[in-house]
Amino acid sequence: MLKKTKQKRQTREVKRDLKCPFCEEGLIPDYKDYKRLKKFLSDRGKILGRDRSGVCAQHQRKLSLAIKRARYLGLLPYTPLS
Repeated sequence: MLKKTKQKRQTREVKRDLKCPFCEEGLIPDYKDYKRLKKFLSDRGKILGRDRSGVCAQHQRKLSLAIKRARYLGLLPYTPLS
């Protein structure tokens, strides 16, 4: 009987040379600046991860809090507008 060989799944790793936009500009994510926060939401209204948005770990934590505060105050929607 033949042994089954496992096929390795090929993954594409695309390394982007993204730099944190908040570090470059010297800004801190603020819930009142909802126009800037919209850039870090997906089309379904979810917060983008660090690998897709290019934000450093420190600012990603502050960014998620700012987005959640803006949602609570009604500046950003919880779900996408259709």
